Amino acid sequence: MSTFTRLDRVLNASDEILIDDTSRLVFLSDCHRGDNSKADDFASNSSIYCYALEYYYKRGYTYVEIGDGDELWENDYFSSLLQAHGNVYLQMRKFHQEGRLYMIWGNHDIFKSRSRYVKKNLYEYYDPVTQKSEPLFDNIKVHEGLILRYRDTNHKILIVHGHQGDLLNDCLWPLSRFLVRYIWRHFELLRCRNPISPARNASRTNTIESNIIRWIKANNQIVIAGHTHHAAFARPGEAPYFNDGCCVNNDYITGIEIQNGEIMLVEWYKKLSDRGLPEISRKISAGPEKINAFFLHDS
Repeated sequence: MSTFTRLDRVLNASDEILIDDTSRLVFLSDCHRGDNSKADDFASNSSIYCYALEYYYKRGYTYVEIGDGDELWENDYFSSLLQAHGNVYLQMRKFHQEGRLYMIWGNHDIFKSRSRYVKKNLYEYYDPVTQKSEPLFDNIKVHEGLILRYRDTNHKILIVHGHQGDLLNDCLWPLSRFLVRYIWRHFELLRCRNPISPARNASRTNTIESNIIRWIKANNQIVIAGHTHHAAFARPGEAPYFNDGCCVNNDYITGIEIQNGEIMLVEWYKKLSDRGLPEISRKISAGPEKINAFFLHDS
């Protein structure tokens, strides 16, 4: 099924979130939270991720996770991820308790598209301290896409993982999952390239992004996506395609922020302080740009 057909369906079926220039949102994706084994690409960046989440929580941001938050192709059970990164999920839970958490499913956590799976695995968790089940993301709905709609102008921004129309990771995802789980996972431990993943294949990344950009131009529609692990930031006058990158780079994560009616690409990274001590810092990699600059050519 083509990227155009898939994105059309997501656009028409997505729930809407009303926003305005006072809204604060952060978009992260492709965390690929695993089981803390050598194959867990997220483990080395978990401290950066938690630091960033605490920053956003304290400043009143709404957190939108744009898919592949959990690595459910390589791991059989969500419980193993929860056991490995319990502090991360409890931090995310604070956003959820205040109505400031939205989840989108991607190809690697496509099981979250099933309400039964979500209810069984995400609604609650077993707390070994209290020795009973406690709420986690109770009653959460995991989306394929979301629309941010400006309250006063009705302009829309589509939020979607971005694998839609990517044959190997969309229609043929069961085959790709099999290959990743039983073949490429072991080769990746030896630093071999996985040809299925666009994150490790520049040609596939270009194809995926080109297809999305063509759809953007045809629909005069801003899109914020993930999937490719390739951060992208449009300038006014260009097709408004934004990609938040990923959380599994070497010692840094990237994301998209919206605040004060502006959009920007940010990076969180480890560095040494003036005293030679390790610390985590945030920098703006691209932008900020006024969001309304990308609405000028809407029909």
